Amino acid sequence: MSLLVVGLSHRSAPVSVLERASLSADAKVKLLHDTLAAEPAVEAAVLATCNRIELYADVDKFHAGVAELSTLLAQHSGVALEELTPYLYVHYEDRAVHHLFSVACGLDSMVVGEGQILGQIKDALALGQELHTAGRLINDLFQQALRVGKRAHSETGIDRAGQSLVTFGLEQLAVHAPVGEWAAGKRALVIGAGSMSSLAAATLARVGVAEVVVANRTAERAERLAEILVASGTGVAALAIPMSRVADELARVDVVVSCTGATGLVLTAEDVLAAVSRGSAPHPAPQMPEGLDLAPAGASVADAGAVRVTERGSAPDPAPQTPEGLEFAPAAGLDPEVVARLAAAAQAGGRLADAGAARTIAAPAEADGCPVGPDGRAALTGVDANSLELHGTWADQGEAAAQRQPRRTTRTHADGTAVRLALLDLAMPRDVDAAVHRIPGVRLVDIESLAEASADAPMAADVDAVRAIVTDEVAAFGAAQRAAHITPTVVALRAMAAEVVAMEVARLDGRVPDLDERQRAEVTQTVRRVVDKLLHAPTVRVKQLASEPGGAGYAEALRELFDLDPQTVASVSQADKNDDPGRAS
Repeated sequence: MSLLVVGLSHRSAPVSVLERASLSADAKVKLLHDTLAAEPAVEAAVLATCNRIELYADVDKFHAGVAELSTLLAQHSGVALEELTPYLYVHYEDRAVHHLFSVACGLDSMVVGEGQILGQIKDALALGQELHTAGRLINDLFQQALRVGKRAHSETGIDRAGQSLVTFGLEQLAVHAPVGEWAAGKRALVIGAGSMSSLAAATLARVGVAEVVVANRTAERAERLAEILVASGTGVAALAIPMSRVADELARVDVVVSCTGATGLVLTAEDVLAAVSRGSAPHPAPQMPEGLDLAPAGASVADAGAVRVTERGSAPDPAPQTPEGLEFAPAAGLDPEVVARLAAAAQAGGRLADAGAARTIAAPAEADGCPVGPDGRAALTGVDANSLELHGTWADQGEAAAQRQPRRTTRTHADGTAVRLALLDLAMPRDVDAAVHRIPGVRLVDIESLAEASADAPMAADVDAVRAIVTDEVAAFGAAQRAAHITPTVVALRAMAAEVVAMEVARLDGRVPDLDERQRAEVTQTVRRVVDKLLHAPTVRVKQLASEPGGAGYAEALRELFDLDPQTVASVSQADKNDDPGRAS
């Protein structure tokens, strides 16, 4: 066995890289064909999900295989090889098996223990079988991975260690409330009708939403999903709509779950802002803190959460001098002098320096003692001028820090603002503009924030049991593969022995022509039994030895001892590879 896997996942690469490296259905097909066309690989399969892309192949050369598979991943994902390389991982032989079995059990998932990965592994195998890129090794590997994953879920409580990505996402939207209480009576919009979207729709119906609206580019699939929901017995109302009506539905729903295969944004910040601004009863339109308001369309708004800056005609300049053509409506208690300086900074830098909107700051707020708080969305009414100015300085420092290190913040309204619209984006690349988390009254949970939220989630004790299962199954799979490796040699040996028996029986016929049919059959059977008994013990023992680590040399020893024809062994191996291994279960 020379199994090699090259890939990247949420554990090795940032979301921004995973988004760009995602593979479309056509790209997966081309990747598999090109992998087999490459010299080092004889069979292959690709596992591409929302948070991982992995290419599995049976290769005859390790270094050449790593180079070729890495190049092909870069070529078909559209990310330059030099940019992709730092995020790639490589596993070989038993380590590659261990990796896939861990993935199948949910140990390597963003949400530990989630079971959706089993369906994705099954799809990967089915595609390889359909394209004839999955041979004996890939079939055995993926079939066994499916069995190991099912065993882990049936024999342990790994499901308690983590929920499905959908359930976990809904829990993040619900914050500290039980999902059932949070979802009760809500109206939901599901964008997409694929496997993940269908799971999301079913989960929403199960947790108690009153209505589910399904939008999909293919109307028939949306209608079919809506029919299934209505017939599910949950009592949920469901209907299908075309994608052109999504913007209208945003204004009347409470929850949106989106998971499509689109390469661009499905929901922009402008779409969401327009929807929550229209707002349907009983949900109020998002309100800014008292004394502050959003600028009208066409105005220059540098920060929607702090000071209203609008273009008006000429006006007397306050002291100190403000940018030409601008005047302010400051909240009560704010020093006009400080506000003027902030506005000047806004005009110069294209934003306000006080971070009034939800700025994503990686550095902790308390590092510099910010008096306003890290979220920046708290009402500014009553904050003294010195504190506001100090907050502006802190925000500038934090913005610079955010550009130097990875972002680690969950996009929720920590300031207690009532949530008008909750969005769960499970797509990769993302369906929902990340900027919507800046809109008051909107909560966004996406793949990135789910990764952050689950990074510190407590691990259940059952995870150790699953790891033990994986270890045992890897050892068993390796032993089976090593034993299978010597099988062609054993078959060739027995074929040679049968040929010797046939030759000797023919020679006996020439020397003792008077034997009748019964006597000849008895002699032939006796010779065969002698040969079988002589070969039984050594062939059984050599299979046992070959199944142990380092046992690959026994096949070569057998070929040397019995002077077996290498071509005969090779022909047996090829015939074994060409056998139909069956479909994914």
